[in-house]
Amino acid sequence: MRNNLLLHLPFSYGAARAIRKAALAFVLICMSSNASLAGSLRILAFGDSLTQGYGLMEADGLVPQLQAWLNTHEAGVTVVNGGVSGDTTAGGAARIDWSLSPDIGAVMIALGGNDMLRGLAPSEAKANLTKIVEAVQGAGLPVLLIGMQAPGNYGAEYKAEFE
Repeated sequence: MRNNLLLHLPFSYGAARAIRKAALAFVLICMSSNASLAGSLRILAFGDSLTQGYGLMEADGLVPQLQAWLNTHEAGVTVVNGGVSGDTTAGGAARIDWSLSPDIGAVMIALGGNDMLRGLAPSEAKANLTKIVEAVQGAGLPVLLIGMQAPGNYGAEYKAEFE
């Protein structure tokens, strides 16, 4: 069984560069923690439009950029785009089980932005993210959870609870 690894990295909406850096760190950690994954690691990038690359030229999305960097560095890692535009944490919780195909070796989760944009209760997002993380860990896979920061216009109480 692989070591369970849970990292939580907060980022602000639109900070694709922070996501890429976190994802790269995650790849390196996954590969160094399990040498048998080297050369064959498939990481599921599980998220919403930020992951999917909605509205961008295909090469400009998170997954293609991360894949290009990994290919340039001959990492032998494949990033699977599991992004669904408009998805919420509830949608992610509903689809995580069938997304964890046997060839997936690690999962990075970037969900919550649409929950916030819709003003959904942060407690619901937390419960859904817990379900997703537990499903990934239950499959014995390392997981990277990338957190979202709410802007101030949602109010201090909502912002604090969401974060």
